[in-house]
Amino acid sequence: MLTGASTLPTLETPRLRLRWMTEADIPALFELFSHPEVTRYWSWSAYTERAQAEKLLGNIHEAFAERSLFQWGFARREDDRIIGTCTLSDLSGQHRRASLGYALNRAHWGHGYGREAVARVVEFGFISLELHRLEADVDPRNTSSMQVLEGLGFQREGYQRQRYFLNGEIQDAVLYGLLRPEWRPGA
Repeated sequence: MLTGASTLPTLETPRLRLRWMTEADIPALFELFSHPEVTRYWSWSAYTERAQAEKLLGNIHEAFAERSLFQWGFARREDDRIIGTCTLSDLSGQHRRASLGYALNRAHWGHGYGREAVARVVEFGFISLELHRLEADVDPRNTSSMQVLEGLGFQREGYQRQRYFLNGEIQDAVLYGLLRPEWRPGA
């Protein structure tokens, strides 16, 4: 997948640019992942130090080199400042499958940016990477995220009890999946 590429391709939407992240994006990454509401249902706690964002960027670049994770930063076209990330992880060329993840800066909730970015990455996964299946797991209390997935055609496939331990509590997860033949471009 993307053999020979040194960075992720830039993906465009009407309002966003999904792009490779650089050291210049570390402050925006820190701002994104230091907000407790953003990381409330994430797989790690809110960042408290800039060094955590620096390490994240390094991990993103290393994982891309290994082709185990594709993580775009997405920015509004008007200022090119990262306001969120969208990720394909657990990439399997053999099984033509990947897991989808995304986060959006709290200051930009409620404007449809998350859905716009996720829809573009779904399209990239099915068309450019020729994936057959995308999946995501969501905390059942994260209704906004479930609405994004369901609005894009993802089907609820299961309920995983007590899957995560985060911020001192055990959290459940709802598993969603979308198959290429079920995908509706432009949904």
